Amino acid sequence: AIATWKTRMVNEHISARVFAQLIPQMMRAGIDASWQESISMMVSDELRHGRQCAEMVHALGGEAVAEIPEVLTDVPLHPDAEPMEAFLRNILSISCLSETVAVALIRAEKNEVSTPEMEETLNGILADEVQHARFGWRVLDELAPTLSQEAKGRLSDYLIGAFRHLAEHELQYLPIDNVPSEEAAAYGVCDGRDARRLFFDTVEKVIVPRLQELGFKASEAWTASQRPIPVKAAPPEAAPPQSS
Repeated sequence: AIATWKTRMVNEHISARVFAQLIPQMMRAGIDASWQESISMMVSDELRHGRQCAEMVHALGGEAVAEIPEVLTDVPLHPDAEPMEAFLRNILSISCLSETVAVALIRAEKNEVSTPEMEETLNGILADEVQHARFGWRVLDELAPTLSQEAKGRLSDYLIGAFRHLAEHELQYLPIDNVPSEEAAAYGVCDGRDARRLFFDTVEKVIVPRLQELGFKASEAWTASQRPIPVKAAPPEAAPPQSS
């Protein structure tokens, strides 16, 4: 349980860095200042989540100290795309994919914990993550109708790499052989098998259909992302996924 909360502490701190890197990109794309303000609030949310997770580490008897990885992936600038389209690539990956998955996983974890303190902490984190995911979907709801079919096609192609990165990132934290005891589950340790099923259900039953409704070829992209990468093909660069 200590290791679980410490990992979450680190990942939440890194997530603040991811959102912070979106702001200069939004400025270059001429994104409305109110949306930039929303992103800045998300930076604050993630830093607060890190502190909340640190409190849980302390409560469990651990030391809330951890090394941030020396090499952190930057949010890609996508110089091959116009600024608005580059921003949409990242908001797809970060908010619509990663944060939507995070909402599902955190809600499931909240339902398992048995201590009031942990439930309260996860309730607070969950409420913020819901808003982070909704932000991305609101952006798409507003901007998708203005996109040309060519732009939607390029973003659909980008989704192949974004889905692949999402699966690689999330599944590494959800080992299939991780079957916690009831006591461990009560302190926030998830069952890897259940969490993996929830991950795939969220992508296939929530994210893909919603993107399809907005005119993206998400079903094809998700299917393509599950295939082995051809030897000579370089995977599309995707934004670093958020962590639950």
